Amino acid sequence: MLVGYSSSSEEDGELGSVSTTRASRRSVVEDEGNQDLPAKKKARTAELDPKARLPLPGCLLSMFPDDDDDAQTGDSSLHGGRIRSFKHERGNWATYVYVPYPPEEEFEELLEELLSALGAHGLILTQQEEFHLSLSQTVVLRHHWIQPFTKSLQAGLSNCRRFVCSAAALKVYCNAERTRSFLGMEVSTGHAQLLDLVRAVDKTMTEFRLDTFYKDPSFHVSLAWCVGDQMEKMKEILHELQSLVDNHEEGTFLLRLPCAEVRCRTGNKTFRFPLKP
Repeated sequence: MLVGYSSSSEEDGELGSVSTTRASRRSVVEDEGNQDLPAKKKARTAELDPKARLPLPGCLLSMFPDDDDDAQTGDSSLHGGRIRSFKHERGNWATYVYVPYPPEEEFEELLEELLSALGAHGLILTQQEEFHLSLSQTVVLRHHWIQPFTKSLQAGLSNCRRFVCSAAALKVYCNAERTRSFLGMEVSTGHAQLLDLVRAVDKTMTEFRLDTFYKDPSFHVSLAWCVGDQMEKMKEILHELQSLVDNHEEGTFLLRLPCAEVRCRTGNKTFRFPLKP
C-alpha cells in the first residue's frame, strides 16, 4: 500500500496551529473563572476538544469517498466511452467467469494488421486490455456472496479436465445494449468441452439466482472493440480481414487456447480454479 505523507513544512504548520489553539483555549477557560479545575485537568480538557484534533491523513479519507465519486464511475468519458450495463452501487461487484488467453507474439503481430486494416476503412477499434474466452455473462454479486459463490464454482469445476481449443475464423459481435461492437475469433475445436465448463458455471449461477450463459453460445476470444453498433460496417470488410488471418506469414493463423484453468473476476479480485490434468 502506498501512503502519501505530508511534507515537513505542512506538518510543522499543522502542529503549530494546534498548539496555538490549545493555548488560546486554556486562557479562555481560565478567564471564565473555572478555577475549580486543576491545571492538569484544564490542559487535558483542551486536548480532548474535537476541534483541536489533527486532521485525518488523506489516505484514510480516500478509503471512504463521497457520493460524487460513485457518480463519476458511471461517467463514460472515464472509460473510453463505454457505458455500464448496470448502475454502479457501493457493495455491488461486477463478476464474470472466463478462460484466459496468453497472447503469442505472432498473434499480436496479426492483431496490429487487423486494426490497421479497420482504420483504413474509418473504423477505429481499441485493442482488448486482456484476452479471454467468456464462460458466463457479467453478473452482479453482493460482497458477502463472494466466498460462497467461489466455493460453489470450485466444487462444480473440480471434475473438469484440461483441454486445448482453437480458433481461426473472425466474427463480429455486439453487446445486448448495442453500445459496443467487437471483433472476435470464434472457436472451431473444443466446443463440447467448453459446454461442460458452462454447465458447471451455470449451476452456480442458478444457485445464486443469477443469469446463466447463452443457450447457443458462440465461444470466442474478443480482439478489439469500438463504441456503438458498428456490426454492419465491420461485416462489409470481414472478408478482407479474414484474408489477413488466412494468409498470415506461412499460412492460416490458428489461435490455440490452452484451457488449463478457469478464472472468476469479481471487482478487483481474481480467483483461479485449475482443471484436472
